[in-house]
Amino acid sequence: MSGAAVMFLVVAGVLAGITGTVGLASLVSYPALLAVGLPPLDANVTNTVALVFIALGAVGGSRPELAGQAPRVLRFGALTLVGGSAGAVLLLTTPPGAFRLAVPWLIAAAGVLLALQPRLVRRGTGALEEHGLPIRLAVLGVGVYLGYFGAGGGVAMLAVLALTLPEPLARVNAVKTVSSGFANLLATIIFAFSGPVHWAAAGPLAVGLLAGGYAGPAVVRLAPATVIRLLVAVAALGLAVWLGLDAYGAR
Repeated sequence: MSGAAVMFLVVAGVLAGITGTVGLASLVSYPALLAVGLPPLDANVTNTVALVFIALGAVGGSRPELAGQAPRVLRFGALTLVGGSAGAVLLLTTPPGAFRLAVPWLIAAAGVLLALQPRLVRRGTGALEEHGLPIRLAVLGVGVYLGYFGAGGGVAMLAVLALTLPEPLARVNAVKTVSSGFANLLATIIFAFSGPVHWAAAGPLAVGLLAGGYAGPAVVRLAPATVIRLLVAVAALGLAVWLGLDAYGAR
């Protein structure tokens, strides 16, 4: 891999790490891997491996937001760990066709859900009880998605947790980022032994993701919560359209 490609991936990783704190890392990192010539499946696997480093950076950058939330992180992280490992196995053992066609709709639904979150919570409709079975199943399902494909999975996790946790968006973001990292962790171990990981691309991308993941919480901390939520929702819909064109246009 050329020096220019390495620098491109580092810069893309930093941008992805910053946007990753609001659930959109793969909006930057996955296309960046495609841009340097990786096939889609290889880019997906390599991206999942590198994304672990967002969570590592966020642990350092989100200490104020994570204070007192260790039980939540561990509880949701355990669910995404199980789901992520199942998703990784599915990716390596099943054809991606049907799930790939569902991905744009899932991301679009997550974006709409996130945009409507304050109204849903205020009306008391659609909110999930933090310790109930529905939230556990939802987080487990997002974990499967993160291990299988991942792009937009952070948005789905943010939407679910925003309807569940009675916390400011910055604190919800911190739980989302670190908990989602558990899904990528076990998937990374599986992919390291069984998947087409391009380590020459994963390395520089991971360096950028680590730096961006550390810096991202400060951006979320300073920016208005409403602006962040709406920007993420709009970007999620844009990502859904992009993935939809790719999935259905290829048929």
